Parts: sequence; C-alpha cells; structure tokens
Amino acid sequence: MKQYYFYILKCSDDSYYTGMTNNIERRLNEHITGLNKECYTFNKHPLELVFFY
Repeated sequence: MKQYYFYILKCSDDSYYTGMTNNIERRLNEHITGLNKECYTFNKHPLELVFFY
C-alpha cells in the first residue's frame, strides 16, 4: 500500500495551497520548478512548506 502525504504551502502573496501526493519530495520540486503553468502556485514564488503529514 502506498503512503500519501497531505501538505500545505504558503505562497508569496500570503495565500495557501493544499495538496496530496505519494512522493512529497518530487511534488515539492514540481511546485518549485514550475513544471505546470496551470498550477495555482506557478506565479506565487517563493513557496514555503508549512505543514505535511
């Protein structure tokens, strides 16, 4: 069974983004590098990981 993580990112405009992933390092890297132009966090850098579980 895969382990999933819930995470919260704080964006540069003081908004928050929540997500779930089975690979927290890969997903954070995707947010930071801006792989997906459609992602909410694409224009909200810098990002800060404030919580994950």
